[in-house]
Amino acid sequence: MARLCLPCSSIRASSLSLLFRSPILSRTAAISFCSSSDFADSVAKDDSKRGPLKPGLYLVGTPIGNLEDITLRAIRVLRSADVILSEDTRHSGKLLQYYNIKAQLLSYHKFNEAQREQAVLTRLKQGEIVALISDAGTPGISDPGTQLAKICAKENIDVIPIPGACAVVAALSASGLDTDEFTFVGFLPKHSGTRKERLVVSSNETRTQIFYVPPHKLSQFLEETTPYFGESRQCVIAREITKLHEEFWRGSIGEAKEEFLIRQPKGEITLLIEGKEETKAENPTESQLEEELKGLISDGHSLSTAVKTVAERTSMRKKEVYSLALKKFGKQIQVEDEADE
Repeated sequence: MARLCLPCSSIRASSLSLLFRSPILSRTAAISFCSSSDFADSVAKDDSKRGPLKPGLYLVGTPIGNLEDITLRAIRVLRSADVILSEDTRHSGKLLQYYNIKAQLLSYHKFNEAQREQAVLTRLKQGEIVALISDAGTPGISDPGTQLAKICAKENIDVIPIPGACAVVAALSASGLDTDEFTFVGFLPKHSGTRKERLVVSSNETRTQIFYVPPHKLSQFLEETTPYFGESRQCVIAREITKLHEEFWRGSIGEAKEEFLIRQPKGEITLLIEGKEETKAENPTESQLEEELKGLISDGHSLSTAVKTVAERTSMRKKEVYSLALKKFGKQIQVEDEADE
């Protein structure tokens, strides 16, 4: 009989087993809903059948809200690590306690990462397994870790990603906006000039734009984006993803300004704005083409060079531009050539 152990925090009994007839296995299988600590222990037992992890820096994705959104591989790495670098040890301690992980925790955040680097590199060079986690999601993505990964890569120390929950992907997948192409901007720069430059670039992209926005700055963000994106551009405000009060608000930027002016949202926000609609460029008129050709020829360009330049600028077929050029300027160029002779 096959046995599968699954975590289930919503069931109060420490363990609940169900028997069912498996059409795949063609025999009776048992599913046990275990407590999180029992589940972690079962993962540890399964780990004994695998080989030991190789030394290196492990960037471990952690839940973005719901503690059950963690992979078996992530649990294995965290249990095997010699040390876990954590953005906030108190916050991460809750996750480790939930899964009965007793590895050493060491604070590692934007205010001390420069001081920690050499000590961490020494441990890595000595062959230790170092796991890096952030408060939520993937280290290095709008969180500490990028610089350490760069240094390890430069020092030929293995950097191993352990994928996990991601607010960007989760929000995008449920947004209803285009998912074929997107730009992840993250948090806007603090400097006002740089913020404006970023918004100008984003507002002209045809891809879905994804931002991280602190809840207390949502109204300010919407006010800032309006001059660049306009009020009619559609947006999605994803809040508290995977948590109890998860919300996906959908509407125009103008409607969002009105909605969130009267209510202050709580929790982490991922804000998505639809890309700029592609508009087909209209072909220039014959008189406009004539003016461009005339200007280039007057500047000393040959007829063929002028035709090529105008065709590239306007996306017109070269053959069509050349035909017009011969009709309008062919005789003029012939007379000038004869005068030169």
